[in-house]
Amino acid sequence: MKTEVKIFVFLVVFFVFFAAFYGVLTSFTEFTGVVALFLTGMLAALIGFYLWQTGRKLPLRPEDNPDASQADAEGDYGHFHPHSWWPLAVAGGGAITFVGLAVGWWLAIIGIFLLVLSVVGWVFEGYHGEYAQ
Repeated sequence: MKTEVKIFVFLVVFFVFFAAFYGVLTSFTEFTGVVALFLTGMLAALIGFYLWQTGRKLPLRPEDNPDASQADAEGDYGHFHPHSWWPLAVAGGGAITFVGLAVGWWLAIIGIFLLVLSVVGWVFEGYHGEYAQ
């Protein structure tokens, strides 16, 4: 997880620097942007700290080992349907739900119904019964 920690350390430095830069640019008269950028940096620090602590406890992953071969990362990643249309339906239901939050509650209810229906369809796409072969 070394790469992920480096990315989040960079994000902490980036957001804290630009929080200070934004504060100087606005003469610290507008605090909303400064606080938002600073808190975004602290959120990145929280995630980076978690990844760093987790990475210390776990063995080295093949992605972190420069001498690793492709065979080191092999294994079962699960079964995925190659031609599934359900992710498109989930995205459509989510889009209708969020537009409904801006337009009206009636559209959000329709979107939530479509979102739940499409998520259930996606989850049970490969299910063919208890004793299916």
